[in-house]
Amino acid sequence: MEIKWNKAAISELMGAINFIEENEFYSYAVEVERNILSKIRSLSKNPLQYPLDKYKRQNKGNYRAFEINSYRISYRVQKDGIRILRVRHTSRRIRKY
Repeated sequence: MEIKWNKAAISELMGAINFIEENEFYSYAVEVERNILSKIRSLSKNPLQYPLDKYKRQNKGNYRAFEINSYRISYRVQKDGIRILRVRHTSRRIRKY
């Protein structure tokens, strides 16, 4: 299954990695990026492995999310692939969308 990223999700991930690096935690930034990308790649084998996104209103079962290294990754399962929607730190206030 093909994995596609929203532009906002790419920007959010890069912003998070840059923030960690700016605070001089270079090895942690590499670890966070590696862990997130590894989990996202594993979605192609089993896109339904993570629970439904509890913050998505009227979720018909195709919006899912997982957390790793204090980051929450939201994605949507579609017929033609998986779309990464958001990458947010878990300490940020979450709005239902």
